[in-house]
Amino acid sequence: MEQLDRDKVTLVKRRIWLASIPAILFLALIWLIFLVGQTILNQSESMRLGIMPGQLRGLWGVFFSPLLHTSFSHLWSNSLSLFILTSFLFYFYSKIAINAFVALWIISGMITWLIGRDALHVGASGLVFGMLFFLFFSGILRKYIPLVAVSLIVAFIYGGSVWSIFPVTELVDASISWEGHLSGALAGFIMAMVYRKKGPQKPEVVWADEEEVEDET
Repeated sequence: MEQLDRDKVTLVKRRIWLASIPAILFLALIWLIFLVGQTILNQSESMRLGIMPGQLRGLWGVFFSPLLHTSFSHLWSNSLSLFILTSFLFYFYSKIAINAFVALWIISGMITWLIGRDALHVGASGLVFGMLFFLFFSGILRKYIPLVAVSLIVAFIYGGSVWSIFPVTELVDASISWEGHLSGALAGFIMAMVYRKKGPQKPEVVWADEEEVEDET
C-alpha cells in the first residue's frame, strides 16, 4: 500500500512538472523577446507587430501581439498569471491543451482586431483571459467535481480582474486594452463550448444490477 501511494505521488509530481514545461518555455520566450527589444532592437519598431484593429497590416498582430510587452511592469503583471493558467491548462486538460492554447491565441487576437479601438494593442492579456475563462467554463460545463473545483479556484484567484473586460473608466485604466481582455474572455467561453465533449469527462456511473433472490420454499 505504501509503495502504491509513493507511486501515485511520483506520478502526480511528474504530471505537474510536465504541465509546467510549456508555461516555462513560453515565459522564457516572451522575456527573451522583451530583453532583446529593450537592449538590441528598436522597441518602437517591434511594437508595430501589435494588433491594429481594422487594418490589414494589423492582422500580423494576431500572431505576434501576445509576445510583445511595452514595459517591464506590463510583462511582469502578466507573467505569474501566464505561468499559473498555462500550467493548469496543460495539467487538467493535457489531451486538448495545445489545440486549445493555439485557438485561444488566434481567436482572442481576431476578436480584438474586429472590435478594438484605433490604437496599438500588445501583450498577452487576451491569452490570459482566454485561458481563465476556458478553465472556468470547462469545469462548469463538464459538471465533474475535480474540474469544477479548478473553476472555483480560478474564479477565487482572478475573479476581481473580470471587471477589466468592460469599458468602465472608473474600473479600467485608459491604457489597458479592455477589448483584448473581453476578446480573450469570449474566446475562452467559445472554446470551452467547442471542447466540452473532449478531454477529461465526468466518469459514467454504472449501477450493478441487483440480483433477484428467490425465497427458498
